[in-house]
Amino acid sequence: MRVKGAMVASALQDESRKILKRFRMKNRYELSKIYELYLDSAGVSTDSRNITRGSIFFALKGENFNGNDFALKSIEDGAAYAIVDEEIDSEDSRVIYTQNVLETLQHLAAHHRRELAVPVVALTGSNGKTTTKELITSVLSTKYKVNSTTGNLNNHIGVPLSILKMDRSTQVGVIEMGASAPGDIELLASIAQPNIGLITNVGKAHLLGFGSFEGVKKTKGELYDYLEKHSGTVLYNRDNPHLCEMIAARELLKTIPYGVTQQRATVCEPTAENPYLKLVLNSSREIKTKLIGGYNADNVLAALAVGEFMETDPELSAQAIESYTPSNNRSQLVKGKYNTLIVDAYNANPTSMRASLENFRAMRCENIGLIIGDMLELGEDSQKEHKGILEYIKEINPGLLFFVGNEFALAAAGDNYFTSKALFFKDSYELRAHLERETPLNTTILIKGSRGTRLERVLEIL
Repeated sequence: MRVKGAMVASALQDESRKILKRFRMKNRYELSKIYELYLDSAGVSTDSRNITRGSIFFALKGENFNGNDFALKSIEDGAAYAIVDEEIDSEDSRVIYTQNVLETLQHLAAHHRRELAVPVVALTGSNGKTTTKELITSVLSTKYKVNSTTGNLNNHIGVPLSILKMDRSTQVGVIEMGASAPGDIELLASIAQPNIGLITNVGKAHLLGFGSFEGVKKTKGELYDYLEKHSGTVLYNRDNPHLCEMIAARELLKTIPYGVTQQRATVCEPTAENPYLKLVLNSSREIKTKLIGGYNADNVLAALAVGEFMETDPELSAQAIESYTPSNNRSQLVKGKYNTLIVDAYNANPTSMRASLENFRAMRCENIGLIIGDMLELGEDSQKEHKGILEYIKEINPGLLFFVGNEFALAAAGDNYFTSKALFFKDSYELRAHLERETPLNTTILIKGSRGTRLERVLEIL
């Protein structure tokens, strides 16, 4: 298993390196022509089912689709041009040929980024990227016109699209970067060209692609490497030993620390009556958020630190944090039909899973339940990590305990505590069917799992 995992990680890294090499060898003359068309267009479209009139359609390919097949239809539906990389049976001059559509999109975004010449804040990390990105955007928006990543469009396609949504009115860009293999952040940084960056944290996520925890740190550290090389500034959590170690290894990096210790913050304990995160800064200013989970304190402090660096008004920054409402199943308190739900089901890895469970335990609710989905993409460490979470769940001892997925079921096999107390479901459809027959009442339930387990399917039942 270890050899296989290493081979997968090596192959993914080689592919990222090849893309990056071709990225740096782009044909500037052809790109300049496309850029002129882009400036006169209504933007970029990548989904032939939803064409913006006057946009440029980029015929991207996926495992189950080929955008080249829809190039002519995109023009019929209003696209000004279609960028393709396969022969199209048409003499239409609005069809533009390029060697690789995806790379052309990436090159165009990088060129546009250089032309804009505005500050760009880039962030990555194993957990909390999207929440931190949205908090930073809220804080910076108190002073600047901000354009930031929409949702979690943080990959090799999403980052270029986010850059290309920036225009001459943009004063600051905030770009989220995700990674699943070595070389990913290096590529995305070359496109976004950030001046300011931060890594929220490093944890055991996507181990199948990274190969190991050291692989995670190396890949996330590619953002630090870019900023060191280009004289950028890194904000880092001084309370995180892994980040401190990564910072110390880069002697020429310009850094600004933040964190509970650095910012003299107190994180208040949650209660069943008041489960939301509350911080006290400098023993005086209270910040009452609408976020669930003490682990979000680092995300809040990161946003405040970016605001301070960008010279926003401290009081307006604090108000922006308090006004932010989480969405998309991240750190949310939801009042269901019959139960109170703590929904943190957008994604999960061992670090975020334990943090959610610890916060839930600290709330000390009387009647509690857990709906827990598998933690995916952990490779050869999967069973060890799932068993570790099971041991902590025993300490919580919930009255209601449901698991979704094969990994937790396999890890719990033969354990009398779970065989007598828990119910296991192969997927969220099966769990939903059970809940429709037997719906719990008046219970505070934590719902946590990887995106692939699709736990949001059961919310309306509860």
